[in-house]
Amino acid sequence: MAEGDDQPPVRVVDRRWWARGDAEESDAEVGVRKPTYVEDLERRLADQAAQLQSVLAERRRAADEFDSVKQRMRRDTARDVERARRALLAELLDVVDNLDRAIAAARAASDSGEMLLAGIELVRDQFLAKLAAFGVTRFNSQGEPFDATLHEAVSMVPVEDAALDDTVVSVVTDGYRIGDELLRAARVVVGRRRKLGTTEDAKDAEGQS
Repeated sequence: MAEGDDQPPVRVVDRRWWARGDAEESDAEVGVRKPTYVEDLERRLADQAAQLQSVLAERRRAADEFDSVKQRMRRDTARDVERARRALLAELLDVVDNLDRAIAAARAASDSGEMLLAGIELVRDQFLAKLAAFGVTRFNSQGEPFDATLHEAVSMVPVEDAALDDTVVSVVTDGYRIGDELLRAARVVVGRRRKLGTTEDAKDAEGQS
């Protein structure tokens, strides 16, 4: 064995503190830092993810706006259809009014018109039944207290009975409801009791004297 083989390897340690610090930092940077192409890929991936989120958010907003417009159009269409339906039904009520007038005229005539009267009443009742199928019903106003939400006063007549004051004493045309809502107000004559001491009472007293 050669004499030189027994000698341990020689290690050189640089004990200069400034040299040691720079070497350690350089080794750490080399071990942690990623390759440039990996950083580029990660940056592109982050950009693509941000763009995707923006597109998805825009699509959600567009879908919400579309649903809102669709619902609004449905409501508007339903409202227009209901408005047109009510206008048609209100026009048909004029036919019922004419049938009622014909019935009243036939009743006032002689008994020879009984068959005609019965036929007109049958047509009127059938017509009202058809209207009822659409939710249209006639409401009674005769003898009821005057209600501005249901009645349209066409005139007033003096009454002596206090119970008839501000009460419907005659119906010109009947009122109708559609469901729970008013379709057409009843046109009525309202009783109005004269109070003592009014100008009319004074004129009556002067005439009697």
